[in-house]
Amino acid sequence: MLATTAYAQTPAGAPASAGGGGGPLDAFGPFLLPLGLIVLFYFMILRPQQQRMKQHQATISAVKRGDTVVLNSGIIGKIARVDETEAAVEIAPNVTVKVVKSTISEVRTRGEPAAANDAKSAEG
Repeated sequence: MLATTAYAQTPAGAPASAGGGGGPLDAFGPFLLPLGLIVLFYFMILRPQQQRMKQHQATISAVKRGDTVVLNSGIIGKIARVDETEAAVEIAPNVTVKVVKSTISEVRTRGEPAAANDAKSAEG
């Protein structure tokens, strides 16, 4: 016969376990890694995304006439009229576009200071 049968044995001097298994965590071991990954996924991806959505919805609902907004398409304009789900945005003098409020990506209010231009401040 070319192959022999190998039997698992406990090392000499080691007590044989009567229950045949390890500690209580060994039974839950296969479930701990996926559970840990789910918790990590929630705190790293889902929760921040939910917070950004809530903040964006609050910003959109607080839009008022005269605010400067940026639409998802990149168009910048001023709010001329606000309805419950729609807004009229003036994108050029005497050019008003009716948009759905959810397409507003950013609100720049009237009181926001203009960015400093370093090239002009260095000359003067």
